[in-house]
Amino acid sequence: MKKNMIKGLSAIALAFTFASCTTTMPLTATNNSIGSKEGSSTNKCFFAAPVAQAGPGQVTSYGLCTNNKKYGIQQAAEDAGISRVATVDLKTQNLFFLTKFTLIVTGE
Repeated sequence: MKKNMIKGLSAIALAFTFASCTTTMPLTATNNSIGSKEGSSTNKCFFAAPVAQAGPGQVTSYGLCTNNKKYGIQQAAEDAGISRVATVDLKTQNLFFLTKFTLIVTGE
């Protein structure tokens, strides 16, 4: 009985460890052409969920976050050499307790 319980709990723990879900949603688009450049900026949080409408040009989250100072639309555009932003997407990847938020910026 104990062995079956331990095996069952181990299987559940393993399933939760490998469980993940990734979604990508658009945040904004402009009239600028998409171009060939693409930049990204990532932040990681524990026990988090997105709050996409936090303010102009900001995407934040609540939870225990790493508070990456380079997380933002402006930083993603600068890293890719984008001067005119065309689109901004938010990719959310849930890895059980860890959530990764990635801003994907395209433009020229």
